[in-house]
Amino acid sequence: MLETEHVRRQLTLFVPHGLAAAIEGVRRRVDPVQSGLIAAHVTLCREDELEALSMLELRRRLVRAASGPLTLVFGPPTPFESHGMLLPCIDGAEEFQALRRTILDTTAIRAPSAHLTLAHPRNPRAPENVGSAYAALPATITITFDAVALIEQRAAQPWVVRATLPLDAGDNPALPRMSAGA
Repeated sequence: MLETEHVRRQLTLFVPHGLAAAIEGVRRRVDPVQSGLIAAHVTLCREDELEALSMLELRRRLVRAASGPLTLVFGPPTPFESHGMLLPCIDGAEEFQALRRTILDTTAIRAPSAHLTLAHPRNPRAPENVGSAYAALPATITITFDAVALIEQRAAQPWVVRATLPLDAGDNPALPRMSAGA
């Protein structure tokens, strides 16, 4: 019997390049494994939430949800599960949840907290994953996300962007195509 390759698909909000430098510098030091798999991001919808959606329906829902850029404010680094570290969302959480509800077309969904993972506990603890490594980050970081990316991971390979859609496309009466990712 042939084993099929595990593929995960998610919707994510990537930190815009101009704001990513400081965050990525810390991520490379404290968790080079995670940093090598995916750029700094906020997971919007996980694979189990998207598995029943066709690409066409997903596009329609993203267009319907695209009412403008989403601004989230993140607080200071917070430890979680052994050696994990994240930046918690301290403002904009309701708008984040509203975007999730529109995309998933239901209110009967879990409400994960928006956050940026700096170090993931599933990866080995890096020698530089210590408190002082996070001192380079400001106490709060305000990030405006202007696009949603559909990403895919095969087995344990790095995540690949399959498509993107701007969050300001909602006023367009025509259904825009999601642009192909790199």
